[in-house]
Amino acid sequence: MPSAEQRLTRAWYNSSWWLVFLLPTAWLFSLLSGLRRRHLQSQYQGRAFAAPVAIVGNISVGGSGKTPLIIALVKALNARGYRVGVVSRGYGGRAQSYPLDVVEGLSAAQCGDEPLLIAQACRCPVVVAPDRVAAVERLLETDNCDLILSDDGLQHYRLHRDIEIAVVDAARGLGNRYCLPAGPLRESAQRLNQVDFVLVNGGSDNSASGAALPMPSANIQSHHIALQPSVFRHLSSGKTVAPCDWMESSSVHAVAAIGNPERFAATLETLGLAVDLIGCDDHQPLQLADLSFDDDKPVIITAKDAVKYADTVTDRIWVLEVEMIVPTEFVDSFIKAAGLVDNEYHANNNPEKNL
Repeated sequence: MPSAEQRLTRAWYNSSWWLVFLLPTAWLFSLLSGLRRRHLQSQYQGRAFAAPVAIVGNISVGGSGKTPLIIALVKALNARGYRVGVVSRGYGGRAQSYPLDVVEGLSAAQCGDEPLLIAQACRCPVVVAPDRVAAVERLLETDNCDLILSDDGLQHYRLHRDIEIAVVDAARGLGNRYCLPAGPLRESAQRLNQVDFVLVNGGSDNSASGAALPMPSANIQSHHIALQPSVFRHLSSGKTVAPCDWMESSSVHAVAAIGNPERFAATLETLGLAVDLIGCDDHQPLQLADLSFDDDKPVIITAKDAVKYADTVTDRIWVLEVEMIVPTEFVDSFIKAAGLVDNEYHANNNPEKNL
């Protein structure tokens, strides 16, 4: 049976009629979020850190591809010689104290699934804290970072940011375009006209003309990014197989505790698989019992869910690894906007302004 979160999400993206009763609350939410943003920005924006900070977030609830984008961006910047650190709220994790350095030996239950996935995929410094300002300060104290990326946090306005990147899922768009709780938006759709980059995950260069997708102002850079399957990884043995060579079965179970499980199922279907999807709430802790079925079909999970399992007792579980394809022109524009060329950021920001 779908959870309350899943039922509400379906209502947002299917424009269910009963959501009209939540509109007064949504209008109040939109008003208060706008007032909060202006108040906090007047206090904290402009108080620069010793390194530029870029937010990778969205204005809607649910998965849009932020974490795969973070991983791709870290790798692209590392390849160009920049040292990148990442900060995160650490949803789904609970530590005894914060800020928390995500180091080898930590579990997803301590630091959260997304920070652990980023740390393992990129081998870069990652710090988790509910207060992202404290996380940034920790990174700057312990690592000589050229740039810091914040995984989510577009609405964390206590954190000074030099660049804002909003990620939008091409298939879902902005849903019914209402704010919470009548719709999936954390802020008005007009917020997309105030960021530096809008990245549309999926679709094509011509697909942003539909009513469901955002139309940022002409001065906002917009790029298309895409997730593509990389390999199937056997969870217990670590063996990897290219999707075109995977011959386990044409019918599979898929279990996903992510913001958009349907996207995961659709990706598997593009590989010619018949998928029985079990979609769970985002960041939901999964036990091995959740991956047990009364048949011999393979069970495929996401890389984000795979980090929750330090050990496994079944050989039926496979992980679909994906790779975010990011245009080179976006990386070039991002580096320029961050002031990383010729140390421009440090020339324009007085270190004495740091928090």
